[in-house]
Amino acid sequence: MKKQREIKTEKELLSDAPENYMNDAQLGFFRLKLTSLANELLSNAGETTQQLRKTSLIPDPADRASIEEEHSLELRTRDRERKLLKKIQQAIQRILKKEYGFCEETGEPIGLERLLASPTATLSVEAQQRREKRQRQFGDNSSRY
Repeated sequence: MKKQREIKTEKELLSDAPENYMNDAQLGFFRLKLTSLANELLSNAGETTQQLRKTSLIPDPADRASIEEEHSLELRTRDRERKLLKKIQQAIQRILKKEYGFCEETGEPIGLERLLASPTATLSVEAQQRREKRQRQFGDNSSRY
């Protein structure tokens, strides 16, 4: 039985033949990339939890306000990361279903460069631009009433 080749670098991925788009090797590359990103986010969340638990009572109101502001910023960052983690999990599910890398609106390939830049992308550049244009138009129209 022939062993499936493995793509280890972005350069190898980008030099792959166009007809290999989202074959098992490419899906494996992105699954590894997404899993690594998810693990990094989970590690960050654990560090934040530990940091928040370490904080003791600080008598000076100015110092306390400063620390509370830092905590607030940290929690907002973690909330964004939590949302990204959900998108990563959805992307991994699309990989398992072999639906990853294709635009959810048009079914066309999203493209390797776009997926490298944004591995959770679900739309091609053109579909994303159309969606953003509709959102701007809807936002403009809704603000008039």
